[in-house]
Formats: sequence, C-alpha cells, structure tokens
Amino acid sequence: MIETSLVTSRADLEDILALQRENHRDVVQEEDARREGFVTVAHTMEALEGMHAIAPSVIAREGAELAGYALVMPVEARTLVPILDPMFRQFEVLEWRGKPLGALRYYVMGQICVARAHRGRRVVDAMYDEHRAQYASRFELCVTEIATRNTRSIRVHERVGFQLVKTYRDANDEWAVVAWDWSPPK
Repeated sequence: MIETSLVTSRADLEDILALQRENHRDVVQEEDARREGFVTVAHTMEALEGMHAIAPSVIAREGAELAGYALVMPVEARTLVPILDPMFRQFEVLEWRGKPLGALRYYVMGQICVARAHRGRRVVDAMYDEHRAQYASRFELCVTEIATRNTRSIRVHERVGFQLVKTYRDANDEWAVVAWDWSPPK
C-alpha cells in the first residue's frame, strides 16, 4: 500500500536523490523518456535541504521503498537551484486569471518522479493529494513547467487538474507552464 507523507529526514532526501539519478534525462534512453518520462534537473543535497527547511517535500513509500517524490520549491528557494533561474524569470512576467503570478501565493512543483515499479498506480495523484492537504492553507496555486516532449508528465498533470498558462521555447527545449489553482471558487 502506498503511503504519502512529508520529508522528515536526511535519509528521505538521499532516497530522493537516488531516484532522481535513475530517472534523469541524461541516463534515460530516448524511447523510455518518450514512454515513461524523465526528470530534467539534478539537485544537490544542499539544495534539497534548503528547500526542505522552507517547506518539506512530499514522498510516497510502499513499506521502506521510495515509490515517488514531489518537490516543494517556494519562490524563496529560487537561489538554491540556479539552473532554474530562467524558469523563475519566466514566471515573473506571467499572469494567472488576470493577475500577475507574483501577486499570488504560489510555489513551484520543483520536480515530480515515480519509481518505475510504481508507475500506473496513481502515485502522482496520491502525492498531489498530499500536497493539497499540506499546503492549500498556505498557497493558492502550484505552478510548474514541463518539457512538452515529456508527454507522460503532461497527461498526468492535466489529469490532476493543472491548466496550461503558457508554452515557450528556450535554448534547450519547449516548455509548458501549468498551474493548479487551489483558491476557493468565486
């Protein structure tokens, strides 16, 4: 049975880094990347510890095995992962429902990954349910960007409830910026 929780230890962070290394775009074969997805950024332990100190990330476990992780990256954590600065700069000029994104209480889904043995079991849904349970009182919106060629991730985020904000291209890829709105209906 899959159980979700917040990160509580350095061992949790070490497990995240191990799963991240297994699924990084530099090591995943192209066909697997198309079919199964991939992660783009390689975090350091120091960056994860800094992010965790601001807002702990969500993990999913089956027993002792890490089934997946979903990193919480508040705007205050921006400097911890310099490679993501272009993403944050992009967010500074975006609007969500007629308001500048910066005027809203949001955090970035820093990365989400499910271990191969647990894919197809709605682990992402469980982790996002945990995100909402833990952070909806603190944030109005969860925002992230996904490489448009990562079609599995695009489909999963749509299923969860993320909506497209904007698509743009940088020197490396084409990105879909998506948002999951938690604000109460008006």
